[in-house]
Amino acid sequence: MTDRQVVSRENWLKARLELLEAEKAHTHQREALTRKRMAMPWERVEKDYTFEGPNGPLSLSALFEGRSQLIVYHFMFGPDWEQGCPSCSFWADNFNGIPIHLNNRDVTFVAISRAPLERIEGYKSRMGWSFPWFSSNGSDFNRDFQAAVTPDELASGVAYYNYKVQPNGASDMVGISVFAKDEAGEVFHTYSCYSRGVEMVNGAYHYLDLVPKGRSESGLAYDQAWVRRHDQY
Repeated sequence: MTDRQVVSRENWLKARLELLEAEKAHTHQREALTRKRMAMPWERVEKDYTFEGPNGPLSLSALFEGRSQLIVYHFMFGPDWEQGCPSCSFWADNFNGIPIHLNNRDVTFVAISRAPLERIEGYKSRMGWSFPWFSSNGSDFNRDFQAAVTPDELASGVAYYNYKVQPNGASDMVGISVFAKDEAGEVFHTYSCYSRGVEMVNGAYHYLDLVPKGRSESGLAYDQAWVRRHDQY
C-alpha cells in the first residue's frame, strides 16, 4: 500500500467524482440486468421432492410457508461430510437476519444440503445460525439443480455445473435456486446461479471491495484459500 499516490483534497475529489460516474453507470447496468432476470421464463417443476426438517418431512411446495416465492441456497455439505464447506459457511454468516425481511416481501429463504438433518442441526448449532436449513438426503433435488454430482461423475473428474460440462472434484457444489408458486399451487423454477454468481449475497465480499487492498486473493492457491469457519480463525 506504500506505493499509493497521495494527492491534494482537490485532486482526490476530482478522482472520486470520476469514479462516481463509473459507479452510477454500473448501478444502471445492474438494474437493467435485474429486470432481465425478473423477466426470465419459468419452467414447471414436475418432480416431487421431499426434505427433512426439524418438524418432519416437507415437500418443495411446503417450503414456501404460504408465500409465493422461495430462495434456496445450495449449501455444500455432502451426506458423508463431517462439517459444512468453509466457503459456504462464510456465505451463511450473512444469512441470519435476512429471512424476516424477505418474508415481508413474499419471499421465503432456506438452505438445503444433502447431509443428514442431525449433522446439519449440530453444525448449525455450533455456528450459531438461525436461518431455516433442510436436508435433501435421499432426494434428487441437489443433483437436478446442479448442486451435486453422481459417484460416476465424481470419479470421472468432470460434471455439468454452471450450465456447462467442466472439471470438478467435489460431490456437492454451491448455488442458489429460485422458485415461484402460482395461485393453483403449481411450483415453477425461475432462476439459478452458481460459482461466482452467488457472490451477490455475500455482504462481506462487498465490504472488502470497498477497501484499498480489496479481497487480497491474488497469488493464493485459489481465491478463497484464506477463508476459515468463523470459529477457526
